[in-house]
Amino acid sequence: MNRALEILKERGFVQQCSDLEGLSNLMDEGPITFYIGTDPTGPSLHIGHMVPFFAMRHLRDAGHRGIALLGGGTARIGDPSGKTEMRKLISYEEIDANTERFIDQLDRFIHFDGVNALTANNKDWLSNLNYIEFLRDIGRHFSVNRMLSFESYRMRLETGLSFIEFNYQLLQSYDYLQLYKLHGCRLQIGGDDQWGNIVAGIELIRRVEGAECYGLTFPLVTTSDGKKMGKTEKGALFLDPEITSPYEFFQYFRNVPDSDVERFLLMFTFLPIDECRYLGSLKDKALNEAKERLAWEVTSLIHGEEEANKALSAAKAAFRGEGDASQLPTIEVEISRLDSGIGVLDLFVEAGLAPSKSEARRLVKQSGASVNGRKIENEMQILTSRDLENNALMLRAGKKRVARVVPKS
Repeated sequence: MNRALEILKERGFVQQCSDLEGLSNLMDEGPITFYIGTDPTGPSLHIGHMVPFFAMRHLRDAGHRGIALLGGGTARIGDPSGKTEMRKLISYEEIDANTERFIDQLDRFIHFDGVNALTANNKDWLSNLNYIEFLRDIGRHFSVNRMLSFESYRMRLETGLSFIEFNYQLLQSYDYLQLYKLHGCRLQIGGDDQWGNIVAGIELIRRVEGAECYGLTFPLVTTSDGKKMGKTEKGALFLDPEITSPYEFFQYFRNVPDSDVERFLLMFTFLPIDECRYLGSLKDKALNEAKERLAWEVTSLIHGEEEANKALSAAKAAFRGEGDASQLPTIEVEISRLDSGIGVLDLFVEAGLAPSKSEARRLVKQSGASVNGRKIENEMQILTSRDLENNALMLRAGKKRVARVVPKS
């Protein structure tokens, strides 16, 4: 097997391939061009989006040429794959703004040079399509029965599949055809929920151009306890630091289940495979240090070394009594409010450690709330400026979530 494909397989990326032997032979002949598509339907990428882009870096480092395709056109419809209901449609202006954010986030990770790693936007060829000509030239190659055989469409028939979504597979297939014509693209990679769309694109190119292209999908990553990778109590683990702070990002990986450490080191870092396996095999305190290494590596790749170091320092301050506490998630409260006194439930909600007062109350009743290391026993407790230590209140929810409250004059 081609060495680049071996690396992907050893690191846990390979789920399905349209023709693994054929793709391996093609890659042995020389560098190929491949692409990943992502629709800018939200304001930020999240860690789940990044699995194919980690693979992109491995392939690029092996000498292949990668294209990050932004779906400025397909985002106007929304991909039904893996969705139980139709996406909320957003304005074209929002899509364009999201596209720029996605490119900026990916550029920090991929480092687009326009040669071995580049971007494209399918709005360039989709936005002005003539619908009649598109149906005549492209639609005639698609079988409705074949489309409905794919799980992503079949599962949606029970909840309802709109006609606008039904067109999505044609458009994504057309993307592959266009990238084949423009850049000689021979491989599409993506999450396993894209399998049906990728196969449809391969078949379209074969019918229209008589060329053989390939598809490679990656597993939809879940943690060992069955949770979707990157899902937190606040929602998805976003790359935008204004939505998910680097500290929260760091803490997510620091607190993954023990059984996921090796797998996530292999998939979300570029440490040597042997080192990933060694770190994942450690036990007890040494395994906690391996988790810290995982968290630092991933945070550094997404947010930079400086932010990773700050997050590490904040974690040490929160859980070891060392490091820099100022790097912890912090809220400022008017000193006059503190002088008057603030209810502990209100403070936990304001600090983001509980979504509501009822949840904060439950936290107190379960002995999971503490301030400056002292457990809160009374949900009616009032905190004042007299409770400040080192000019701060250190709030803790459970063992892993911490926030700092400082006075604002």
